[in-house]
Amino acid sequence: MKDPSLRRSATLFRAFLREQQEPERCYTLLARDAADQVEAYVPVKDRVVVDIGGGGGYFTEEFRRRGAQSFLFEPDPAELGAKPPEGAVVADGYLLPLADGVADVTFSSNVLEHVDDPQTFLSEMVRVTRPGGLIYVSFTNWLSPWGGHEWAPWHYLGAERARARYERRTGKAAKHTLGENLFVHHVGTTLREVRGRDDVEIVSARSRYWPFLAGAITKVPGVREIATWNLLLILRRCP
Repeated sequence: MKDPSLRRSATLFRAFLREQQEPERCYTLLARDAADQVEAYVPVKDRVVVDIGGGGGYFTEEFRRRGAQSFLFEPDPAELGAKPPEGAVVADGYLLPLADGVADVTFSSNVLEHVDDPQTFLSEMVRVTRPGGLIYVSFTNWLSPWGGHEWAPWHYLGAERARARYERRTGKAAKHTLGENLFVHHVGTTLREVRGRDDVEIVSARSRYWPFLAGAITKVPGVREIATWNLLLILRRCP
């Protein structure tokens, strides 16, 4: 699917709506799309790809299918599922059990919003990436319509109120709690912090799913905090 395009965005959105009923289809499609985004900048065949926080391993498996030496590092054993990829490692993204500069590509999909200290997390991604290597970081910013995750969009009225509403409506505990496993991160702040680093350069800063003008939307203060929905950063490690 052409990226960006209305067809691609609609296909991903429909899959997302069926995520609970058809998780394998949803995440397989998302993994293919993300791998296409990476390969727009570098072919992954015979490259080392480090997938940080990749959960059940859909991204790792897709990179392997394309010929990459891909390895999954996931901090939560429960997220690995019943059949994690061979060689998956339980490890914290703040402290990866890897030597400096071993990866051609470091990859993180929808993890940063679950990280209290995003700059330290990014620093670890940079550390394990070789000079000139690619860093893929995508996350759902707080003021996006999906910023509150399962209790969105009611997070606009306050996190505690939204979480309580979700629990009343579903009769079960919410998976995410603000300040514990979900954190407030904004597009503008993130862009300023990344631009202030001297160890990476921004190759692309865009909406991951927006069907047109995906890069332009991230340049409009205020509007970008809602309309970006999910910020995608393609970074290159400086020599």
